[in-house]
Amino acid sequence: MTTPPAPGLLARVKRILLGRPFATSDEDHHLLPKRLALPLFASDPLSSVAYATEEIMLVLALAGAAAFTHMIPIAAAIALLVVVVVTSYRQTVRAYPQGGGAYLVTRDNLGAIPARVAASALMIDYVLTVAVSVTAGVAAITSAFPSVLPERVWIAMAFVAFLGLVNLRGVRETGRLFAVPTYFFFVMVMAVLATGFARCLGGTCPAAETASVAIEPELGAVGVLLIMRAFASGSTALTGIEAIADGVPAFRRPKAGNAAATLAIMATMSITMFLGITSLSLLFDVRVSEATVDTYGSVLSQVGRTAFGGEGVLFFALQAATMGILVLAANTAYQDFPRLSAILAGDRLMPRQLRNRGDRLVYSNGIVVLSLMAAALIVAFDATLSRLIQLYVVGVFVSFTLSQTSMVRRWWKLRTGRWRRSMAINAVGATTTGVVLVVVATAKFAKGAWAVVAAIPLLVLAMSRVNRHYEWVATQLSLFRERRRPPLRTEVIVLASHVSQGTRRALAYADTLGADRVQCVHVEEGPRDSFWLDWQAPNADIPLTVLRPRRRGVVRPLRAFISDIRWEHPRTRVVVVIPEWQSEPRWLWRLLHHRASRIKAGLIGMRDVVMVNIVLSPRPLLRGRGTPPPPPTERIAVVPVGGVTQATLDTIAYVRWTDPVALHPVHVELEPEYAERTQEEWARYYPDVPLEIVANPFRATVPVILDYIRRIRAEAPPGRVVEVVIPEFVVPGRMGRALHNKTARSLRARLARDPDIITTTVPWLLKDEAEAYSAREV
Repeated sequence: MTTPPAPGLLARVKRILLGRPFATSDEDHHLLPKRLALPLFASDPLSSVAYATEEIMLVLALAGAAAFTHMIPIAAAIALLVVVVVTSYRQTVRAYPQGGGAYLVTRDNLGAIPARVAASALMIDYVLTVAVSVTAGVAAITSAFPSVLPERVWIAMAFVAFLGLVNLRGVRETGRLFAVPTYFFFVMVMAVLATGFARCLGGTCPAAETASVAIEPELGAVGVLLIMRAFASGSTALTGIEAIADGVPAFRRPKAGNAAATLAIMATMSITMFLGITSLSLLFDVRVSEATVDTYGSVLSQVGRTAFGGEGVLFFALQAATMGILVLAANTAYQDFPRLSAILAGDRLMPRQLRNRGDRLVYSNGIVVLSLMAAALIVAFDATLSRLIQLYVVGVFVSFTLSQTSMVRRWWKLRTGRWRRSMAINAVGATTTGVVLVVVATAKFAKGAWAVVAAIPLLVLAMSRVNRHYEWVATQLSLFRERRRPPLRTEVIVLASHVSQGTRRALAYADTLGADRVQCVHVEEGPRDSFWLDWQAPNADIPLTVLRPRRRGVVRPLRAFISDIRWEHPRTRVVVVIPEWQSEPRWLWRLLHHRASRIKAGLIGMRDVVMVNIVLSPRPLLRGRGTPPPPPTERIAVVPVGGVTQATLDTIAYVRWTDPVALHPVHVELEPEYAERTQEEWARYYPDVPLEIVANPFRATVPVILDYIRRIRAEAPPGRVVEVVIPEFVVPGRMGRALHNKTARSLRARLARDPDIITTTVPWLLKDEAEAYSAREV
C-alpha cells in the first residue's frame, strides 16, 4: 500500500479537516454509481423546481392575480424545452465521453473563439449557481424563521464555506453526504403533490392563505412581452442540465451510458415536480408578488402549508428539505467548475495551477476560486435572491445553443450511423435554445442580465491573453530555438554581512568552482560598520570590495556592481554565494532568511547571474559539542528536471562546468505520458547521464524531491556535500509570475531549513523582457 509523506503541523491540520490523501492509483475506487452521481450532478436542476414556479408567478403578478391562469401553458412549454435539451445532451454525452461539455464540443466543431464564449458562459453560470442556490436556501430559512433575516449574508457565507470544505474532501464522500438531502427533498415534494391532489379529489381544493390577498395590476393586460418575461424567468428550471455532460469522467464504467441514464432520470424527476407544483399553485389559488413574498413565504412553502393543513411536522420537514436542496444545489457547480477550469488550464486558457489535483483527487484550486467568487457575489448583492436571479440563465442558454449547434456540425461532418436523426434532434435543440436565449436576454437585459452579456467577452479576452502568454513562454523555452551563446568567463561573488564561519565556508565553496575570479563583497549598512577591520587580519589574501550606497539597501548597489562587471567583461557569468546562519531563536532566523530571500528575488531578474545559498547551523557549537561541517570540496549535484527545455539545458551546462563528483538529474512523475516523453528527450541530449523518474502517487512534488535529496545525502560518503541545482525560468511582470507554479520557490524555501545542503538557482530569463524587471530595495 502506498504511504503518503509524513505531515508537518499545517499538514496535520489539513488532514484533520480533509482526511488522509488519496493516491492517484485509487482514482477508480472513487468513481460514482448512478445513485450517487444523481444527487451530486443533478441537485441544481432538481432544486430549481423550488423557485421556478415562483419566478413565473412574480412576473405574471404585474398583470394581477387573473394572469396566473397562464402558468400552466408556460410551465408546459418549459417542460417541453427540458425534454429537448436533455435529449440533445444525451447525444453529446455519448459523443464526448471524456467530459468537457459545451466547451470541448464547441472547440472541436466551431473553433477556438466560440469555444471560449461557451466556456466563459459556463463559468459565469457556475459562479451564479452557487450564489443563487445558497441565497435561495437562506431564503427558505428566513421564510420559516423571519427573525434571522438581518443575518442572511453571514448565513450564506457560512454555507459557501461549508460547501467548499466538503468538496475538498473528495467526490465520493461528497456524493454520499449529499445523497440523503437530495432524495429527501424529492420524497417530500412528492408527498406534497400526493397529499395536495388527494385533497382536490373531492372536487373542492383547499385555499391557500394568500387566496384572498389582493394583487393590484401594474399593467393593463397580459401581453406577449409579459409572457416572454415569465417564460424567461421560469427557464431557471433548466439550470444545471449541462453539469452531467461536463462530469462524465466521474461516472463508473460504462461512463457515457451511466451519464445518459442519469440525465433521463433527472429530467423525469424535475419535470414531474415542476409541473406538479405549478398545478397545485393554481388549484390552491396561491398568490405571490414582490410585495408579499417576504410576508407569506415562497410559493413552495405556501403549497406545502396548504397541502399539509398548516405548519405541522410535515411542513417544517418540507422547509428543511427545501433549504437543504437549495444550498446543496450549489454542489453541481462545485463538481463542474473545477473540472472545466482544469480543462481550460490544460488548453493554456487559464492559470495552470487550476490543473493541480489536491490530496483528495479533486481540483482544489478550482474549488477555492469558485468559493471566493461566489462569496463576493453574495456580499455584493446582499444575499437578495430577486436581484441575483436576474443575472441567471443567460449563460446557461449561451452554452446550450453553442453546444447543440456544434453537434449539428459534427453530425454533418461525420455522417455515420443514424446521423440524420441525430442531427435533427440537435438542430431542434439548437434552434429552441437559441430562441429562448434571445427571449431571456431581451427580457432580463435591463434587470441585470447586461452584466453577464458584458462579462462574457471580457472573460474571452482574458483567456486569449493568458493563452498568448503561455504560447510565448513555450516558444521561448522550445528546444527548437537557437541556443544562447555560453559565457566566456565566470566570476564568483561571496556576499558577506559579517566575518563568520559561514563566510569562510562560502569562500571554500567558491574556490572549488574554478572561476576566473573570486572576491568577497560587503555592502555597508551604517557609519559604524566595522567589517573592513574584522576582515583584514585573517583574510588579507582574499580580494574584498566594500560597497557604500547612498541609501540603505543591498539589492540596488549589488545589481549595479554586477552590471559593472558584465560591462567590463561581456558574456561573463556571475555566481553570487549567499551564506546564512540558522539563528536562535527561530523567529530571528526567519526574519534574516526573509531578508536573504529578498536579495535573491532582486537578483533573479539579471541575466547570467547564478545564486548559491549556503546555510550553516550553529547549534552543535552552541551546545559545546560537534564540529562545523567540512568545507564543500566535493559536491554531489542533484538537478530537478520538470521538462527538457532551454532552461534545463542551460542548467546542466552550468553543473558540468562546476565539475561535481556525481550528477543526479531527477524528474517527478505527474503524468505518465509526459514523464515518458521527458525521458526520451533527455536521452537525446544526455545519453551518458540517466534521468531518474521518481513516482509521485500523492501529487506532492516538493516533498517527493526532498525525500529523494535526503536519500542521496544519506548514501553520500563522508566529506561530500549535496548541492541541489534548480533550473528556473523567469517571467517578467506580475501577471506572468502569477500564471506559473511556484515549485522552484517552494523547494528553495524548504531547502533553506537544511544546513547540510547547498541550494543553487540557475535562472533563465525569457527573451529580452528581463530588462522589465526592477529591483526592490531591501
